[in-house]
Amino acid sequence: MEKSAGKSDLIVEIDGDIALLTFNRAPKRNAMSDALIHAIEAFFANPPEGVAAVILRGDGGHFSAGLDLDEHQHRSPEQTAAQSRKWHRITDLIEHGGLPVVAVMEGAVIGGGLEVATAAHVRIAEPSVRFQLPEGRRGIFVGGGATVRVGRLIGPDRMREMMLTGRSYGAEEGLALGLAHYAVGAGEGLPLARDLARKIADNAPYSNYLMINALGRIADMSRDDGFFMESLSAAVAQSTEGAMEGLRAFLEKREPNFRK
Repeated sequence: MEKSAGKSDLIVEIDGDIALLTFNRAPKRNAMSDALIHAIEAFFANPPEGVAAVILRGDGGHFSAGLDLDEHQHRSPEQTAAQSRKWHRITDLIEHGGLPVVAVMEGAVIGGGLEVATAAHVRIAEPSVRFQLPEGRRGIFVGGGATVRVGRLIGPDRMREMMLTGRSYGAEEGLALGLAHYAVGAGEGLPLARDLARKIADNAPYSNYLMINALGRIADMSRDDGFFMESLSAAVAQSTEGAMEGLRAFLEKREPNFRK
C-alpha cells in the first residue's frame, strides 16, 4: 500500500486500484480548511494512474464538521462568492470526475462536510453520525452545493426546515431520507466501503463512467431529452470492449474480467 508522506490535511493511501482519502484534521473535527479543499481538488483533478474507485473518510471519529470558520470569518462578500464557486468546482470534480466515490460517514457530517459527502456516489453511515446544516445559527448560508445536492435528496421543504431550526438527523433517519445508502454498526463502515469499492472497481470502466455522469444530467433534462440521452448512452456503451466482455462472460457462464 502506498501512502502520502509527511503531515498533510489529506492522507492518500493507494491499495492496488482503490484509493483511501482520509481527512486529517481530527482536532478540528476535520473542518474543511483551504489546504484540505485544495488537496481534495489536486487528487480528483489528477488522480493516480490505475485508480478505479475512491473511499472518503475522516480521522478521529468525524467525517467533517464543515467549513473552517476561523478562515471564513475574514472573507468579504466577493471573497465568499469566489470561495463558494471554488467549492462547486471541487464537489463537481468528486461527483462527475469519473471515479466512483464511497463515503464512510461517522460523527459530524455538518455543513460543508455534508456537501462533500453528498457529492459521493455511495454513502455509508455509522451510528454516531449527525447530519446537520446549522448555517442559520451562524448567520451564513450554504455555499458548497447543498441547495442543489442536499435539496434534491431530501427536498427543499425539508432542507429549509433543517436550516431554519438547526435540526440534526442520525444514521437511520439519514438512510430513510436518502442522505445515506447504508446504515451499519460502529466500526463497520470502512470494511463495507472496501467491499463496495472492490465490487464497483470490478465493473466495466465505461459503464461506471456513464452511471456517474449521465444519470444526474438526465434528471435535469426534459422527459424526451432524457430518453434520447439514454439511447445515446446505451449505444456508446454497447460498442465498448466492456460490453463485449460482459456478454461473452454471460454466455460462457463465468464472471467477467473487465480489466485484463
